[in-house]
Amino acid sequence: MDKLSQQQRHANMAAIKSKDTKPEMIVRRGLWKRGFRYRLNHKRLPGHPDLVLRKYRTCIFVNGCFWHGHKLTESMVPGSWTSQATKSITESMVQNSECCKIPKTNREFWVAKIRRNKERDKEEQRRLAEMGWHCITVWECELKPPKREETLDSIAFTLNHIWLQDHGAKAHSYRKQEEENMQMPMAAETAE
Repeated sequence: MDKLSQQQRHANMAAIKSKDTKPEMIVRRGLWKRGFRYRLNHKRLPGHPDLVLRKYRTCIFVNGCFWHGHKLTESMVPGSWTSQATKSITESMVQNSECCKIPKTNREFWVAKIRRNKERDKEEQRRLAEMGWHCITVWECELKPPKREETLDSIAFTLNHIWLQDHGAKAHSYRKQEEENMQMPMAAETAE
């Protein structure tokens, strides 16, 4: 049973932001400090990515572990997914992870919601890839103080790698000239 009234629960859920969250601000400050420039919540791209780096053709999504079901494992139930009984059994067999705990009250609703979020994320990233964009997903648990700098350095490394792949120097072959094939005597050789 929920400890809060319906009005209190509604007020709590309404207070949750989708933009300018703490994890997103950490990523933004870390990338800015490392010299990367970006745009926020690009309206024309599928999924309105949190950060868009046009120079790198890269979108960065900063996901909350709970809302996007980070590391949740599902126990598969043999049988068809079409019957309602099988769906409810499967929804109750989702295992919590260390960073994502599903509430005990109204569990079927939360499992279905998180599953829809995960499917929507995959679809949006697939559409972005079709448009030629790279996608990076940063999880909230990766931005905790012990792993924060390592995560931000990893993002910077990935962005630089993407840029070098797209814009890096190309290897060109050239014709060998006759002089390169000739054996020239070395100046330090002694005649014996």
